[in-house]
Amino acid sequence: MSRKFAAEIFGTFWLVFGGCGSAVISAAFPEAGIGLLGVSLAFGLTVVTAAYAVGHISGGHFNPAVTIGLWAGGRFPTREILPYIVAQVIGGIFAAYILLSIASGNPDFDLVKNGLAVNGFGEASPGGFSMMAGLITETLLTAIFLIVILGATDKRSAAGFAPLAIGLALTLIHLISIPVTNTSVNPARSLGPALVVGGVALQQLWLFWLAPIVGAVAGSTIYRFVFADNPSNTVSASS
Repeated sequence: MSRKFAAEIFGTFWLVFGGCGSAVISAAFPEAGIGLLGVSLAFGLTVVTAAYAVGHISGGHFNPAVTIGLWAGGRFPTREILPYIVAQVIGGIFAAYILLSIASGNPDFDLVKNGLAVNGFGEASPGGFSMMAGLITETLLTAIFLIVILGATDKRSAAGFAPLAIGLALTLIHLISIPVTNTSVNPARSLGPALVVGGVALQQLWLFWLAPIVGAVAGSTIYRFVFADNPSNTVSASS
């Protein structure tokens, strides 16, 4: 269990540091020029690389919603839910504070202005989208994300390609939803930056725990009862 715990800390750290780091640097320093596509790809690449690196140890969740969704889909034991979520939260918070320490090394960086890629709705939404728009977006995209994860890791799927499918799905999710909420679909990704920034980011954090978890349970339930053959046909996300 200690190896799984460490793997989930590492994977979540890499996801938040790599994904949010690309967004923060791109926003603070436009000359970096990676834009929406680059940030979306960065989030996808973190999942692909972390899943290949340590997914064989922990299953490569790196996301409390994924852990709960896999449990709802009959893929994950109840006794390991809390340790996994604790590890993911630690990884996300650690990444946010390390990112802050690096970004603050440039005199042009402003935490209030640049915000460490926090998630938000209403005035905190990059595109000014409403709370309801954010709630629908985060719930729907997390549900689809879980369907992709469960499908890509089904034993009937091609072996060895699951991390690529999952990473590409996360890239597409970001392309769709960065303008709406700055994209969460991952409570640990939202928590770390929100704790650093505080204010509205913390006040709105509830949505970025509630919607991904509800979406993950919905997506896993759909896959389990509509698409799955039987529970023996499933494997870990690292396969």
